[in-house]
Amino acid sequence: MAPGRSELEGALFSDDTRYMIGALERLGFVVEADQAREHIAVEGRGGEIPAHSADLFVGGAGTAMRFLAGFVTLGRGRFRLDGNARMRERPIGELIEALDELGISARTELGNRCPPVVIDMSSGAFEGGSCAIDASRSSQFVSALLLPAPLWPKGLTLKVSGAAGRPFVDMTLKLMGVWGANSRAEGDAIVVSGGQSYAARRFTIEGDASGASYFAAAAALCGGSVRFANLATDSVQGDAAFMDLLETMGAKLIRRRDSLEIRGDGKFCGVDADMSTMPDVVPTLATIAPFAESPTRIRNVAFIRHHESDRLHALATELCRLGAKVDESEDGLLIQPSKLKPAAIETYDDHRIAMAFAVVGLKLPGVRITNPGCVAKTYPDFFKDLAALG
Repeated sequence: MAPGRSELEGALFSDDTRYMIGALERLGFVVEADQAREHIAVEGRGGEIPAHSADLFVGGAGTAMRFLAGFVTLGRGRFRLDGNARMRERPIGELIEALDELGISARTELGNRCPPVVIDMSSGAFEGGSCAIDASRSSQFVSALLLPAPLWPKGLTLKVSGAAGRPFVDMTLKLMGVWGANSRAEGDAIVVSGGQSYAARRFTIEGDASGASYFAAAAALCGGSVRFANLATDSVQGDAAFMDLLETMGAKLIRRRDSLEIRGDGKFCGVDADMSTMPDVVPTLATIAPFAESPTRIRNVAFIRHHESDRLHALATELCRLGAKVDESEDGLLIQPSKLKPAAIETYDDHRIAMAFAVVGLKLPGVRITNPGCVAKTYPDFFKDLAALG
């Protein structure tokens, strides 16, 4: 959306990234990707989409699906977005309804509020406007509308209800500002003025707090220390608060200007946590919870049932397979201190289930992870990095 060449340093190369790059290329953009250098360069067009129609496939990349649905409102033509079998079960109806309220021709192809999605911009340039959105199932619905809004002539006034993962919305707004687009809050609405522009730039991507959580949990569970570079205490990521949660449970957290360090001794207590602001680290906490000296309650995360798997049910099922005592509720889990036995863990083709239970295997010999390749969705080198812990 910025005119000219932008360069991303420290870029992750994973299935999700590659699907997004592929979609942009199908839309007519020039993208240069250098995995060895962790570098991606994009030739932006200032809001113009070169292709006048496109059929885009994003696999299991929910972020790509939702953000592209907002992005193609800058185009002129018919755009279809589809994904894998699980993506066709994931909700997008709230975003489609918001687009419809704005006057955009958007629909789910099968009429079931899930992809495939068809957005027809053939009638001419979209100008923006006002709408409401229910974000109780995903903050990505909000970000999908915010990102292109500065380039809509009339901008966007967006009334948000039930925001899940509010830190992700705040992260979106902060990064929009870094790239040159302003926004403001007015009560329960976010206002983005129209007629703005993004400015091309070189940008270094912050270390991934969600991916870091597994190694932080390993330090707490097994004893020892792990230091994270490029992950600071003022991180824009909500999942960075997982480090504070481990500190509450008994680990030692050492904060530096440009890094964090977790030190553990293998002993920690349970916690009662509202994890609505850090949903992607729910599996990390849940899988170490049986080793705690007191119960752990995870609350207010019903919406993660609609992620790559029904994560609450998957976690409860696989923890029980290991012998843990777990009570599953609609919006969370209650996990008791438990004596575990090794088992083969089903991953439900969910990268975070695989990575979280791999941490258990560091403490409990004999744990086996089925379909470990699913981690390629966001962290292809996970098992290599896990082995580097020694």
